[in-house]
Amino acid sequence: MYDVALLIEGQLNELDADQIVALHEGLDEPVTYHILLPVESSTAVLSSSLSALGAGQIIPPSEPDVLAEVQREIRTAGQAELEASGALLRARAKNVTEQLTEDDPINALIELVKKTSSAEAIILTEPHIVSEFLRLDWSARAQRKLDVPTLHLLEHVPFDAQR
Repeated sequence: MYDVALLIEGQLNELDADQIVALHEGLDEPVTYHILLPVESSTAVLSSSLSALGAGQIIPPSEPDVLAEVQREIRTAGQAELEASGALLRARAKNVTEQLTEDDPINALIELVKKTSSAEAIILTEPHIVSEFLRLDWSARAQRKLDVPTLHLLEHVPFDAQR
């Protein structure tokens, strides 16, 4: 079994799934993709939403019912994206596990790589020019901390259009 940890920022599309699977064509052993999708905590989402409204130092709602409802919505949306992504890889006859995390994405990826004994990690994100330039992006952080090959791909972008 060849295990691959796959950290995604959002739902995979057909192109993403095709490209991920193409990376492992020709392997003599079956490949299992362990998909990890981070979701934000309800407190972080509410805080950033209020800040985006120009509210400055407004304290986010602390009502347990409000926070719990927002968290349920976040997890439900994340789970739907995760399941759709897994379905795309399963449709290509691949083994898949799926996991949501509210933890730091890189710490969660490190744990996933260890837990699954993954031979490599693939990180699929939107382009983040500033954080990539400063080497603060997920890929740079993962490469510094993981002892397995780590590949950064841009979501929804063909291989030949990536740097």
